[in-house]
Amino acid sequence: MAKPGADETKGGKAAPADAPKGDQRPGTGLTRKERQQVRESVRHRPAVVYEIIRIQGEIELRRPMSALWWSGVAAGISIGFSFLTEAALAAHLPASEWSTLVAKLGYAVGFLIVILGHQQLFTENVLTAVLPVIARKQLFWFLKMLRLWGLVLAANLTGCLIFALALAWLPIVPPDVGRALMEIVDNVMRNTPLEMFARGIGSGWLIAALVWILSATAGVEFIVITLLTYLIALFGFTHIVAGSVEMLYALLQHQITWDMAIFGFFLPTLAGNVFGGTVLFSVLSYAQVREEIYADPDA
Repeated sequence: MAKPGADETKGGKAAPADAPKGDQRPGTGLTRKERQQVRESVRHRPAVVYEIIRIQGEIELRRPMSALWWSGVAAGISIGFSFLTEAALAAHLPASEWSTLVAKLGYAVGFLIVILGHQQLFTENVLTAVLPVIARKQLFWFLKMLRLWGLVLAANLTGCLIFALALAWLPIVPPDVGRALMEIVDNVMRNTPLEMFARGIGSGWLIAALVWILSATAGVEFIVITLLTYLIALFGFTHIVAGSVEMLYALLQHQITWDMAIFGFFLPTLAGNVFGGTVLFSVLSYAQVREEIYADPDA
């Protein structure tokens, strides 16, 4: 049996004997295993990431209402740990200029539980549910999106209320942590409604970016979730679900009124989150891939 000649590559494919060395196809000097490593290392094109999220969105839109509801309630309860952990860190750290920066790391805890636990969070669905609507351009999908948004938001708020009731009525919060909880609420309520809306845009954008990044990467979920949600707390951005735990707790403690909670926080923050995650991030994400997702790949 003849031995492979010098004109054959390591991958087993032969190059023409008279072909100049510089005319060989790129990558022919790699083994099959090395070429597989290259394919695995290449980042997804934006169009691929878009399709991943769109398909995830369609799956969510088709889920039974009962499954969405209970997952949303669980997420509302879980997100309360962002409020509690931040307050607990603030209460136990020494008074210094850097203690606030460290305490805000606690804000990521609830989001880690929700996202890694695959629970339904309203601000995540702002992106995943809207992409099928933009792609399909049909009233059927738009109505399904509104159903998903309304159901998940109501479920999240129910979970937030359960967590706030536990903080207010059960003996689980020591006095120093209780004071830190109210300090967090006071800091949020210093914002005007316009500031709530503007800061909600930043939060909506970051959560949508989080969904996009997690769909494009693997193995770094903990770091990405922690970093981006920490930025929400660091910049003082407002989040409709995490912030609702804070508002409901303050209402139960008679520190704010319903008017302050609804018109000062809830409505402007909700509008900001939806605008940041939908009008800005979702539309811009679709705009950058629309020519690719409808193009003929063999053209």
